[in-house]
Amino acid sequence: MDTQFLVSLALIVATFALYIGIAIFNTAKKTSDFYVADRGVPPVFNGMAIGADWMSAASFIGMAGTIMLLGYDGLAYIMGWTGGYLLLTFLLAPQLRKYGRYTVPEFIGDRYKNDLARLIAAAATIIISFTYSVGQLAGSGVVIGRLLEVNTAIGTLIGVVLIAFYSALGGMKGITWTQVAQYVVLITAYVIPVVFMAMQLTNNPLPWVSYGEVVSEFSTLDQQLGISEYLVPFTEGTKWQFIALMFTLMAGTAGLPHVITRFFTVATMKAARWSGAWALVFIGLLYLSAPAYAAFSRFILMTQVAGSSINNLPAWTQSWVDTGQLSVADSNGDGTLQWSELVISGDIVVMATPEIANLGIFVIGLMAAGAMAAALSTAGGLMITISAALSHDIYYRSINPKATERKRLAVGRWSIVIATVIAGLIALNPPGAITQIVAWAFALASGSFFPALVLGVWWRRANGPGVVAGMLVGLTVTLSYIFLAKFGGITLLGIIDTGAGVFGAAAGFLANIIVSLMTKKPTQQTIDEVTDLRYPEQLKYENGEVWVNKKAE
Repeated sequence: MDTQFLVSLALIVATFALYIGIAIFNTAKKTSDFYVADRGVPPVFNGMAIGADWMSAASFIGMAGTIMLLGYDGLAYIMGWTGGYLLLTFLLAPQLRKYGRYTVPEFIGDRYKNDLARLIAAAATIIISFTYSVGQLAGSGVVIGRLLEVNTAIGTLIGVVLIAFYSALGGMKGITWTQVAQYVVLITAYVIPVVFMAMQLTNNPLPWVSYGEVVSEFSTLDQQLGISEYLVPFTEGTKWQFIALMFTLMAGTAGLPHVITRFFTVATMKAARWSGAWALVFIGLLYLSAPAYAAFSRFILMTQVAGSSINNLPAWTQSWVDTGQLSVADSNGDGTLQWSELVISGDIVVMATPEIANLGIFVIGLMAAGAMAAALSTAGGLMITISAALSHDIYYRSINPKATERKRLAVGRWSIVIATVIAGLIALNPPGAITQIVAWAFALASGSFFPALVLGVWWRRANGPGVVAGMLVGLTVTLSYIFLAKFGGITLLGIIDTGAGVFGAAAGFLANIIVSLMTKKPTQQTIDEVTDLRYPEQLKYENGEVWVNKKAE
C-alpha cells in the first residue's frame, strides 16, 4: 500500500468522522428540526451551508474541466450559476421565507390554494432533485474510485451508503451543520492547489490575478498544435446556445427546491437576504478560482504531456488511465503523444491537478477529501428535499394528515434511504457528463418552478388553474426539448439540450398568465397575503392599507 493512498484515506476518514459526529450531535428530534433546522441558523453559517449545498460535484469536480474543454463558452456556466443567486436573493428568497412554510411545494399549494398544484410541485421536486443527485453520486464515484483505486461503480456505492446514513439521521438540522464543515473542507481543498500552481507557473500566489499570464500564451500554443483557439467565443456552440444556457442556469438556480429550502432555516426575512449575500461571497471564492484552474491545467497538459514520448509520460497519467477517465493512445504510431491523441474527461481536471503539478501527497489527499465533501454536501441536501416532498407534501398533507410526529420522521428517514439507493443505481451508468446531467436538472427547475414562484410572489392575479397549467406545460416543453435535442438531434437556433430551460420557462410563464386570466380571480384574502409578502416583517398589509405591526413576526 503506498503512502499516498494511506494519507488520502486518513484525511477522508477523518472528515467523514467529523460529518457523522456532527449529524449524531444534531440528530433531528422533531419535524421542524428535520425539515428547516428549527429556523435557528445564523445567516453567515447559513451562507456557508448554501455554498456547500450549491458547490456540488459538478462545481468542484466538473466546473474547471468544462471551462478547460470549452474555453470561452464554458463561462456561461459560471455567469449563469452566480447570476441565479442574485435573482434568488432579491426576487424570491426573503418573500418565500416570510410565508413561513417548510417546502417549496407547500408554498405553491398554499399560495395558490390548490392541492393539485402542491402534488405536481412535489412530483417536480422529486424529478429535479433526483436528476441532480445522479450527477452528485456519479461524482462521488469518480473520487472514491480514484482514491481506493477501484472501479468508479464501487466508489458510487460507497458514497450511497454514507449519504443515506448521515442524511437520514440528522435531517436538515444535522445536514446544515455538516455542510458548514464541508464548506470549510472543500474550499480549502480547492484553493490550496490553485495557489501552488500559480506560484509554480507565474511566481505569484494570487491565481485570480496571475492566470492572465498563462492565458496570453494560449493563442500561440493553439496555433502550433492546430486546434481551435481557446479564447475565441462560440467555437463550441452558437451565440444563442450561450445565452440560453446562461438563462437556464440562472432561472434554474432561482427555482431549485433544495437551494430555496436553505433560506427557510433562518429566523427572519432580513436573515434570508443576508444568507444570500454571504452565499455569494463563499460561492464566488470557488467560481473565481475555476477559470484559473482551467488555464493552468490546460497549459501544463499542452507543454508537459502533449508532445512527450508515449513511453515516457508523467507517472500521474497511469493512475487516471486505470479509472477510465483518461485515455492516451499513439494512434499514428510515431511514438509521440499528440494533443489530439490525449482524451481527457472534464470531470478529472481538478482531481488530477495536484498530481499534474506534483504538489505532494498531503495536497492530493486534501483534494480527495474536498471533492467528497462537495459531492456529499449537495447529495445530502437533495435527499432531504426529496424526503420532504414525499413525507411532508405527499404523505402528511395528502395521505395521512393525522400522522404523529414520530411517524412523519420515520417516513422522512425511510424515503431518504430508498431515494439514495435508487439514485445510486442510476449513477452507476450515468446518461451524460456530470455537468450535463446537472444542467438538465436546472432546465427542469427553470421550466417548472421559476415561473410558478415569480408569478406567485409578484403577480397577485395568478391563480390555481394557472399554476397547474404553467408547471405542466413548462415541464413538458423542457423534457420534450431535452429528448429531441439529445436523442433526436432536433434543435432551434443551435440551442442544445442544456439550454432547454429557456423554452420551458417561456412556455410556463405564458401558460400560467393565459390560464389565470381566463379563470376566476383569486380571493381578496389571497391577494392581501401576496401583497403582504413584499413588505418587511414589521409591516402589515390589509384591506389596501399598510400599517405598522409593533411586534415583528
